[in-house]
Amino acid sequence: MDAIIKDADDRMKKSVAALEEDLAGLRTGRASTALFDKLRVQYYGTPTPLNQMASISVPESRLVVIQPWDKAALPEIEKAIQTSEMSLNPSNDGKVIRINIPPLTEERRKEIVKVAKNTAEQGRVAVRNIRRDANDELKKQEKESAISEDDLKRGEDQIQKLTDQYIEQINTVLSAKESEILEI
Repeated sequence: MDAIIKDADDRMKKSVAALEEDLAGLRTGRASTALFDKLRVQYYGTPTPLNQMASISVPESRLVVIQPWDKAALPEIEKAIQTSEMSLNPSNDGKVIRINIPPLTEERRKEIVKVAKNTAEQGRVAVRNIRRDANDELKKQEKESAISEDDLKRGEDQIQKLTDQYIEQINTVLSAKESEILEI
């Protein structure tokens, strides 16, 4: 029974971590290196993560500087940024790419908040699915007489407490991201 609860805890932890990673990639009014975590650049015919071919820094709150280790990759990096869904306009000076992050319109902020809420809901659904799997596993063990009915109830209660705890974490992560997005 303890193994099932530990497994559920680990899986729920991973769900929250995945949510945090997904939300980090959402654009806010501020510059962030996380915006480029999922960006892939065609580098000698291979889609390569940008952070594996350049250093990305944020010298100011609305400026991102990308300095590729191979200067020949500059045009490809610039093209990848322009064709991405981020709607950013990079400027290339031959050595580095500078990207000014424009402030978001109120309408765009609300759209991004909707995306964040949907992403958080997917996280909550994942946690609930883990709860269901763990409860099913406990019921299966009870049917096989590996655990008693009391152990089943105790296990279900522990799993419900874990679920509530992780759902609360997801809500906290979401509200922090919401306030970051709506901040002017």
